Amino acid sequence: MKKSALLAVAVVVSLVGVVLAQPPERVGEKQRKEKTLKVHYLEIVTASVNETCEALAKAHGVTFGEPIAELGNARTAKLKDGGRMGVRAPMRPTEAPVVRPYVLVEDIDAALKAAEAAGAKAAMRRTKIPGHGEFAIYVLGGIDHGLWQL
Repeated sequence: MKKSALLAVAVVVSLVGVVLAQPPERVGEKQRKEKTLKVHYLEIVTASVNETCEALAKAHGVTFGEPIAELGNARTAKLKDGGRMGVRAPMRPTEAPVVRPYVLVEDIDAALKAAEAAGAKAAMRRTKIPGHGEFAIYVLGGIDHGLWQL
């Protein structure tokens, strides 16, 4: 084979290798940056507040503070990513024990609307907590979900 033919083959093989090393992309489809979920507040409702705080503190090396009235008298501890966990007693006789994550959202109304479009039932519409932001709760598939907007 001539030197020029060998050089052409080497260039083509190199280019094919570069193309194959690129991530697959559909023609005409823009790559979109996927967002991540952030649990801003993890709420535990239990009749055993002090015992739950003690168990979590011992297991995870965290400290729970005094009750915060604006959060239903929840005792809170910091989460590693900057969020918080709150443990509180039921606020009414019919409130069942629950673990409810509140996911941080940019637009609480849009997020609640999307959940309702997927079949969720709003349990609590946008509610302001002075000094903490706003929250909403919906139920889907028997599971409580929380939304939080700063």
